Amino acid sequence: MKLARFTVNRQAYYGKLQDGRLFVVEGDIFGSYRITEKSYAVQEVQLLAPVQPGKVIAIGLNYQAHIGEFFKDPQIPVEPVIFMASPTAVIGPGEPIVLPYPEHETHFEAELVVVIGKEGRDIPLEKTGEYIGGYTCGNDVSDRTLQKLDQQWTRAKSFHTFKPLGPYLVTGLAPDRLRIQSRVNGQGKQESNTGSLIRGANELVSFISKIMTLYPGDVIYTGTPAGVGPLVSGDICEIEIEGIGILRNPVE
Repeated sequence: MKLARFTVNRQAYYGKLQDGRLFVVEGDIFGSYRITEKSYAVQEVQLLAPVQPGKVIAIGLNYQAHIGEFFKDPQIPVEPVIFMASPTAVIGPGEPIVLPYPEHETHFEAELVVVIGKEGRDIPLEKTGEYIGGYTCGNDVSDRTLQKLDQQWTRAKSFHTFKPLGPYLVTGLAPDRLRIQSRVNGQGKQESNTGSLIRGANELVSFISKIMTLYPGDVIYTGTPAGVGPLVSGDICEIEIEGIGILRNPVE
């Protein structure tokens, strides 16, 4: 099932996508809800980020080919490399990525994003499926200039608009072998498969839950494949993941 969060006449809704229309959902998408007969054509609405996360958790260096882009001797991390970004950086499809320092080198990063659907901590690996609410596309926009300067990643990845999400929250999706791509102005940049993740969605959810409690709506950016590159004003950046859709954002 594909769920969207959207606005019509400044009113926000959740909707189930079916035959090009969004059927309004009443209730809690992570709890009890019902799908109504009220609907809007996708073209009539403004899509929003599919969730408003309380936490944005991200994983670095989770595709070996991407590690090779930055290190001469690409070693797989002994454990997942975790960092946090500000939830205020989240935007939805079509919203502009705004570069606060246009003179800096700022990169796109296509990522599969896990959306938590149920509160949990110390989650056993075999039960992680009960706690995953679905998946969406993410763009982990990163100011490389500040990343090198700070020697850590929080500031470089937390600017307003640096965490696009969308277009849909997809439930019942197997995350193990999905084609993942990025394009800038229609030109292909990244081309990989989530089967190449060093640590997959289930392992990450279990691992992170042993460090912090996960709540419905929290998101986990699972890492990016090789091929990252710079964004400049005027670009159109697209992230596409099989079974989810295309997350498209202009750059200003």
